[in-house]
Amino acid sequence: MASGFYQVPKAVNEPVKSYAPGSPERDELLSTYKKMYKEQVDIPFYIDGREIRTGNTVSIHPPHDHKHTVGQFHMAERHHIEEAVESAMEARKKWAKTPWQDRAAIFLKAADLLAGPFRARMNAATMIGQSKNVFQAEIDAACELIDFFRFNVQFMTEIYSNQPESAPGIWNRMQYRALEGFVYAITPFNFTSIAGNLPAAPALMGNVAIWKPARTQIYSAQVIMDIFKEAGLPDGVINMVTGNSAMITEVLLDSKHFTGIHFTGSTGVFNSFWEQIGRNVNQGKYISYPRIVGETGGKDFVWMHPSADAKHVSTALSRGAFEYQGQKCSAASRAYIPESKWNDVKTFLVEDVKSFKMGSPDDTSNFINAVIDNRAFDKLSSYIEQAKSSPDAEILVGGGYDNSKGYFIEPTVILTTNPKYDTMCTELFGPVLTIYVYEDANWKDTLELVDQTSEYALTGAIFSNDRYVIDYATNVLENAAGNFYINDKPTGAVVGQQPFGGARGSGTNDKAGSVWNLLRWTSNRTIKENFVSPTDYRYPFLG
Repeated sequence: MASGFYQVPKAVNEPVKSYAPGSPERDELLSTYKKMYKEQVDIPFYIDGREIRTGNTVSIHPPHDHKHTVGQFHMAERHHIEEAVESAMEARKKWAKTPWQDRAAIFLKAADLLAGPFRARMNAATMIGQSKNVFQAEIDAACELIDFFRFNVQFMTEIYSNQPESAPGIWNRMQYRALEGFVYAITPFNFTSIAGNLPAAPALMGNVAIWKPARTQIYSAQVIMDIFKEAGLPDGVINMVTGNSAMITEVLLDSKHFTGIHFTGSTGVFNSFWEQIGRNVNQGKYISYPRIVGETGGKDFVWMHPSADAKHVSTALSRGAFEYQGQKCSAASRAYIPESKWNDVKTFLVEDVKSFKMGSPDDTSNFINAVIDNRAFDKLSSYIEQAKSSPDAEILVGGGYDNSKGYFIEPTVILTTNPKYDTMCTELFGPVLTIYVYEDANWKDTLELVDQTSEYALTGAIFSNDRYVIDYATNVLENAAGNFYINDKPTGAVVGQQPFGGARGSGTNDKAGSVWNLLRWTSNRTIKENFVSPTDYRYPFLG
């Protein structure tokens, strides 16, 4: 029972460690990586705290060395998913009534565990399973997930403190209840932090979750489950299941207890969920209308005005397009450069790309690592080959690929004369950047082109040294990006600083890592208490 108005520790962003040569964190991480790389893990799925192994397994291979095996994970069957629903609903009975400060303490402890004893293991798992270099693993798997845990606790208290006014003799209160069922969390491979946050955010608000991580992220997903257990999260609050995606989704979306979906992934898959949920609503399957929260695709832009600095833009493209092999929803994948600045931008950009080293994450001199799997490799290489033979395109740098050892795609820059060329419009999710050069005088028309080219509206960046131009472009592109950057690359959103999410074909724009996201996982109840109840039905106007 609460006996005070508790203040949680003020959330601050977790400092990013440098991993400079000779630093203790570098030595610890690389030794942990080498140790884990030699091990063979046997990853179960988790229902009600139980580790379940079916014997139906899938092997795990690092994308940068796909012939090497680091372990396996077990596949659930249909009855396991049904058990997960039962487990979640049983756990909800206690968890939804657990005082907020106790829920907060669990996730604050999870943050400290990740910041300390689990940091090297989490980063190493992300490097091995998802082929992230040291820095990309640090800012994602460690810092951003720590930030999600800490800032979400602070945001929760801000939500709970938002209370209505009360009139004389009346006390009005707002209760923020958990949803009346379970939340289905579906997470992608590319950010370990998203994988941890999507089930954790609803759980913090008193909900129970069934979490299906991407197959290519399961190596680090197990570390997340270990952290939850160590932090004291009760059994059944977050059940992690692995198996056939279509089967899992069918079972969970058809359950009457399904109350919400927290998703990051492709637009097509998200659209299919809307369709299935809509059918089930029409058939009266659910107790209440489900919450549908999703962050989907992106075809993110960089637009340069003639007043901008060429070196600033080229650096934004080098980082924004090619960090983590372009496998970020926010990655720069199309750019619009004025003719007067093109030669300078091209010179700097090509020089940068040619200097990139590519290889395994345990070699910290490698800026580029492997793409996630053979499907990504085949898709990207096909678009590169198409560009080589297209009259509308020219490859300026890169264009090579090799999957003999790992799924390596050279960072590739395509120059096109057609602003609607395939790679200017289609989300590729890899290290491919397409550039269109426009006539300086047409900069206003080009802004309209930026806005109308893509179905997506996730991130975008503009570069200009003219304040009037910045204001004009910001207005024209008002609906083109949910995260909009001025004189900066369109990647690297930080929890508590740039809440993340987009609209149009990029999702519901519920802003992960913010009060707006957490509000989706509550069901408000207004309580009015009258201290002196009336004894006469007559109002004064009747006199």
